[in-house]
Amino acid sequence: MLRASHSYVGRWRVTRADTLTLPEMGDRFTLVALLLDSERVQTGTTCRLRGALVFAVPRADTFAVTWAAEGGEAFIYGWPADLGPFGGIGATLAGRPTDDTLRGALLFDSRLGIQVKPGVTAQLVARRMPAQ
Repeated sequence: MLRASHSYVGRWRVTRADTLTLPEMGDRFTLVALLLDSERVQTGTTCRLRGALVFAVPRADTFAVTWAAEGGEAFIYGWPADLGPFGGIGATLAGRPTDDTLRGALLFDSRLGIQVKPGVTAQLVARRMPAQ
């Protein structure tokens, strides 16, 4: 897991994202950044890595998430339920050889009771932020 995750570790600023309106949810949201750390976190029987999602809308806030990379894709879990019926984000690296671009899409969670029509997607593009 750590070897597959190494390329994703860092701070990512969202540069482009689809607008998604779900009438049941009301407010739209704006995801500003993804912060993917290399610190391990035990979640039930699995081990994931620590991270955070930074939002500007509907409220400026940072939410703790967990994530893991597998098979060339990173999966970010822990999207706040009150922001929408999302199970997380699936993302892949683009822009080789530097892997400075992250392309992803929201993963919908049908267990939250909001039905999303088949084929509906909300995609995002993020650029790696310089190390501080």
